[in-house]
Amino acid sequence: MSKKLKVGIVGGTGMVGQRFISLLDNHPWFEVVTIAASEKSAGKSYIEAVGDRWKLNTPIPEKVKSIIVKNAANVEEVCSDVDFVFCAVDMKKEEIRELEEKYAKAETPVVSNNSAHRWTPDVPMVIPEINDAHLEIINSQKKRLGTKNGFIAVKPNCSIQSYVPALHPLMSFGPKNVTACTYQAISGAGKTFKDWPEMVDNIIPYISGEEEKSEQEPLKIWGRIENGQIVKAESPTITTQCIRVPVTDGHMAAVFVSFENKPSKEEILKLWSEYKGKPQVLGLPSAPKQFIKYFTEENRPQTRLDRDAENGMGITVGRLREDILFDYKFVCLSHNTLRGAAGGAVLIAELLKAEGYIQPK
Repeated sequence: MSKKLKVGIVGGTGMVGQRFISLLDNHPWFEVVTIAASEKSAGKSYIEAVGDRWKLNTPIPEKVKSIIVKNAANVEEVCSDVDFVFCAVDMKKEEIRELEEKYAKAETPVVSNNSAHRWTPDVPMVIPEINDAHLEIINSQKKRLGTKNGFIAVKPNCSIQSYVPALHPLMSFGPKNVTACTYQAISGAGKTFKDWPEMVDNIIPYISGEEEKSEQEPLKIWGRIENGQIVKAESPTITTQCIRVPVTDGHMAAVFVSFENKPSKEEILKLWSEYKGKPQVLGLPSAPKQFIKYFTEENRPQTRLDRDAENGMGITVGRLREDILFDYKFVCLSHNTLRGAAGGAVLIAELLKAEGYIQPK
């Protein structure tokens, strides 16, 4: 890679935006040159705009401290300096949809962490190891938008990125009924224990909108392209419970699944250990070498011990066993702000770059 692509972070002062900033420091393909946020942050240096709201354990990278934050609403100004943008703004959903389309129509690809466009029929919602073929829909989206280079691609909800990767290698056996209970870290709400003390020694059995996303988004991931749209899959039937637990980072899921054709335990373990997606084949910079790792220990994976597997981009699984109501049950774990948020979006951008969808302007 002779020259790095120039990147803008739209919504760069929030927790996910901060994670983008951190992940892209010294990235081999991408360089952050522009940061945009709300009007109240515009005109300040990044370090001034963030102030005491930096939430990561690692310090603010030196390269971005002095970058003057732009107003995210000034689309042409933001787009003038960048080849593409990551979007992680905190706005109403309809406002995000409008803003992201403005960036795309300004001929700037958008890789979004937001949920606003996840159900737009010609916007690919991608887990790169699973449905990279959905990138083909971008050509239909460009026709709708009237663009040559601009488009939107989105990352799915963080709650599904523990259990969907574990189910995907088993699709040939026809999973028909899935129950998943997710135990989700407070960083998924953009919080730390410092600013959410009510979560210490507490569990909240409700996360607004999360169960609907967790039950429906996998069906788009497993869907098919027809007539310029992504049509969601008819199966499996998924039901979920999503629970907030007192953990900093890491979403765990307890999964129960029945199949049309029940595989053996040995077949499941073999498929998990051997599974590779397009990121592994291409050797993308952020791709885990081993996408799915199975633990034989009865008490693994554990959130604190295993969320950082493969730099937080790997999926860990354990406790596979037969069930008296379903065919099998198991637990799985992903890092929600790395694989589930900013890291997953960076991997999407790497795939888009490798496949020729993002190029220098």
